[in-house]
Amino acid sequence: MTVLEGDGRRPGAAAAYGRERDGDTSVPGVRNLTQVEATERARLLDVTGYDIRLDLSTAVLAAEGRTFRSVTEVRFRCTEPGAGTFIEVAADAVRSATLNGTPVDLGDWSAEKGLTLTGLAAENVLVVDADFAYSSSGQGLHRTVDPVDGETYLYSQFETADAQRVYACFDQPDLKSVYTWQATVPAHWRVVSNMPVVREEVAGEQTKTVHFAESARMSTYITALCAGPYHEVRYTHDGLDLGYFCRASMAEHLDADELHLITTQGFDFFHEQFGVRYPLPKYDQLWVPDFNAGAMENFGCVTHAESHYIFRSQVTDFEYEQRANTVLHELAHMWFGNLVTMRWWNDLWLNESFAEWASHWCNTHATRFTDAWTTFLSLRKNWGYRQDQLSSTHPVYTEMPDLEAVEVNFDGITYAKGASVLKQLVAYVGIEPFLAGLRSYFGKHAWGNATFDDLLSELEAASGRELRKFAAQWLETAQVNTLRPEVTIGADGTYQQVLVRQEAPAGYPTLRTHRIGVGLYDLTDGRLVRRERLEVDAAGDRTELDVLRGRPAADVLLLNDDDLTYAKLRLDERSMATVVQHVAGFESSLARALCWAAAWDMVRDAELAARDYVALVLAGLPAETDINLVTATLRQAASTLTFYADPAWAPTGWAELARTAKVALAQAEPGSGFQLAWARGYLAAARSPEDLAALRGWLEGRGAPDGLTVDTELRWSLLGSLVANGAAGAAEIEAELARDRTASGEREAAYAHALVPTAENKAAVWAQLTGPEALPNWRNRALLQGLSHPAQVELTAPYRERYFAAVGQVWASRDSEPAQEFAQLAYPTYLVEEETVAATDAWLAGEGHPAPLRRLVAEGRDGVLRALKARARDTGSA
Repeated sequence: MTVLEGDGRRPGAAAAYGRERDGDTSVPGVRNLTQVEATERARLLDVTGYDIRLDLSTAVLAAEGRTFRSVTEVRFRCTEPGAGTFIEVAADAVRSATLNGTPVDLGDWSAEKGLTLTGLAAENVLVVDADFAYSSSGQGLHRTVDPVDGETYLYSQFETADAQRVYACFDQPDLKSVYTWQATVPAHWRVVSNMPVVREEVAGEQTKTVHFAESARMSTYITALCAGPYHEVRYTHDGLDLGYFCRASMAEHLDADELHLITTQGFDFFHEQFGVRYPLPKYDQLWVPDFNAGAMENFGCVTHAESHYIFRSQVTDFEYEQRANTVLHELAHMWFGNLVTMRWWNDLWLNESFAEWASHWCNTHATRFTDAWTTFLSLRKNWGYRQDQLSSTHPVYTEMPDLEAVEVNFDGITYAKGASVLKQLVAYVGIEPFLAGLRSYFGKHAWGNATFDDLLSELEAASGRELRKFAAQWLETAQVNTLRPEVTIGADGTYQQVLVRQEAPAGYPTLRTHRIGVGLYDLTDGRLVRRERLEVDAAGDRTELDVLRGRPAADVLLLNDDDLTYAKLRLDERSMATVVQHVAGFESSLARALCWAAAWDMVRDAELAARDYVALVLAGLPAETDINLVTATLRQAASTLTFYADPAWAPTGWAELARTAKVALAQAEPGSGFQLAWARGYLAAARSPEDLAALRGWLEGRGAPDGLTVDTELRWSLLGSLVANGAAGAAEIEAELARDRTASGEREAAYAHALVPTAENKAAVWAQLTGPEALPNWRNRALLQGLSHPAQVELTAPYRERYFAAVGQVWASRDSEPAQEFAQLAYPTYLVEEETVAATDAWLAGEGHPAPLRRLVAEGRDGVLRALKARARDTGSA
């Protein structure tokens, strides 16, 4: 699965959305399976096959079509005849169940508990006939209605354990099996699953039944079924049958040729490097609405977030690269995760970290996005650093006692830090031994389940290196080190001494061994030219670089050059002074990214005043030539002004950022991605009447810079900025929605309406978010994102107290995804005050809060504490 890192405050900056008009379609809860239960059940059972029959003809109906019928036949062996077990059935109602022809007592069944099975035979056949609820939360079998043509679309989303919302199953990763699906649907629909269709039969006047081939062995969470009048494009490549799908109303925006190019580049690269061909006869990708994540690696039936990766308007190469990375991430999962699967969710990190590492590796070597590691550092790795410094930090490898713990662990440590550790492991053992170990791992464990220890054994055998200490140091400890140079330069301009100081937080004192590059850069005609690069191990609290003694001092000494290790970076005084004036002088975008990341770390750690960081951005960013760095750094500058700047100075900072963005916008090549990126930066920073008037002019067709296309998505962004600042209102939103009566338009309108800066409006939004009926996931997310805004801090101040009064009730009454979003996005993040910390402490002191919820609330507190320290630093600098 691809999880998108972002602040979640803007529809275009987070995951996907959709819509639902058929009333309450909430689904029951699922069993919170524990690792102990899963281990025992795996010991007891061998699941030999599933036959799943779904009647989805009710999907096009309104209230009377709230549920669908699912009949599951499960065949399984039991190693201890006479024993008992349970099977997950998160249904709305169970019609009947028989075990080996005998009715099963349904008296103890519930969606949360599943179905108890007793008196098992050596060979068993269980048949469960049940009605399951369509979902509007993006979990289970999600249903959405397209406002353009009224057509209904379905897709499944089963990770972590939501297959049980569609069919009766032993819903854990190490009880793999084969699956045979059949689905009765409206006659004009397409149905897509893990395997090809083998036949279709007329099932009624307006329905048909689609039968699929028996699948390969796989885990329940990567089975899939999608249905609806999807638009389809097919290609063949290297013997593979490749399909690309989207809603019919989005067909004109599906750039299938570009998606096919990235996909086939990925297949060719992974086939060569992994030494194992993709094992299924076809590979389909669907871009679906309402998706909660970025994408999901269902075996041979990958689902992607439509709103994030189908582009209705002009985008920059930043968006194209992010999409390529997601396509390759899910493709890598076909081997690592699907062909060989983790035994239990303890190794979730490895599943996701490998795909994260492999996608950037492939992007760098096989596509036009050759600077993908720069993007990894500036976006994904910064996400890991931030996550790793929260109170909820945890080792990369962490025990998952139950599914509730897993749900909140799709985080920056699991993805980005884990991928950083793998990247360093590759540097440590060498790419060829790493690949040799990987090929052996695939060969030994294909179609089965394995652990990180299994992979480590193969890597040790292939490389001849002992890796257990490396693994323990990097995977079993938490938090991040800081590498800080101490430089002494003699009167003759040569280095007398260069030390690398390694620091660790007091609560997490681990000092690790870091394999790092040390780059020496000289300033020549405004360019920073790398004279030399050393590769050394930095260990303990002090590492002296003896090899540099007596050498001419560089203008910039860059630790962790080429970004081999996972550590926060600092620059010495001489290097920092050079970088402030000449950051654009580095030829390598990765070197520039390291310096931008160091400055960002420093402002977050209250070592650099927010206004000084903003000054660095204003001076250096207009010359930046990497679109990803421009995009990421503009976001960080906005976050700096929102959270870390002295509130008394912040208006000055916003004005300076808007001025610089406007100048850079005017100087950018007309029609270029850089022009669009700076336009976005300008409208995000605009606060003054003059700037807001300029934005209104763009919206009305006046004064836009030459070459800037004020298209649909940019219009919504412009309108959101105007509404948030009180320069537009409900009438303008409805007028814009009339121009864009689409699913995306409805999502954007909901967000914009939530932004309207009146007390009455915020109260109405809050009432919807906390009401007794769960909202469809697209509306829930849009309202949460629009509830608060940096320009509306005082307006949303009353919701600090209301948040703590409501968060427990919302958590208990929602599915896991919307519950987590409320806990995170409704938290009073913008109220950077001691009162917010005190209110959080009072809530945390209460009894009975679920551990995952406590974690998310405590993370909100961490952000406020960090912001308070940074603001104090900025105030002091004045």
